[in-house]
Amino acid sequence: MKKSFKNTALILLFLVLSVSVAILVYLHFFASDNLTGRWTARLDMTEQAAATAFSWLQDIEAVPVSLEETESYMQDLTVQVSLTFEQTGLHQGTFQCTVLPESYESCRQAAYKAFAAAFRESVSERLRMAGYTGSTDEDAVEALVTESFGMSTVDYLMACAPALLPSLEELQARYDGTGAYETEKGVLTRRFDAGGTASKSECYIRKDSSLILSEEAESASVSLSPERYPIIYTLEQEQQ
Repeated sequence: MKKSFKNTALILLFLVLSVSVAILVYLHFFASDNLTGRWTARLDMTEQAAATAFSWLQDIEAVPVSLEETESYMQDLTVQVSLTFEQTGLHQGTFQCTVLPESYESCRQAAYKAFAAAFRESVSERLRMAGYTGSTDEDAVEALVTESFGMSTVDYLMACAPALLPSLEELQARYDGTGAYETEKGVLTRRFDAGGTASKSECYIRKDSSLILSEEAESASVSLSPERYPIIYTLEQEQQ
């Protein structure tokens, strides 16, 4: 009786250990690489927009302006990218990536509104240095700009200043597409069905509902300057 009970206990213990090991193996080799779901990336355009605006203001204005002052006007300029994964096998699956046009346009408008504020402040300073005795508040300067150029400050900057952001087409060429992916040893490789980017390899770290992607330098598209774009970005998984 005791021997039978002991054997039964050993068998149960063995089964429990086997199941535990199987679960751990699954979590390590399969579940940890399961990226299935819809993720949203926010590409930070703040630094590029501020640097472009600063360079232009330096070139045309007679008053000194610092990069820090320009950056203070431009905060949280981001473009959203939707990335959907569907796992179809061990360490592999399909993906679809799309730059959201409405997010791009919102970011572009916000960038030029911030640029206009920096420009108006620069104009105000130049007027004061020139001995101008009229009002130099925001509304007064905006009226002067409209009178001088026949358009608002935002419209003038959009027409005459350099583009603060890469075009939507450039971003779409870099990020949009569908295809298959593989994950191995912390590297996510995406192979696009068509388009300018044949394949892209990114180191990835998944932490809870966040996915951090870091593009390898050699994977950047030869037709675009990788220095102009963020190459490290964090995706947040959308709740189903």
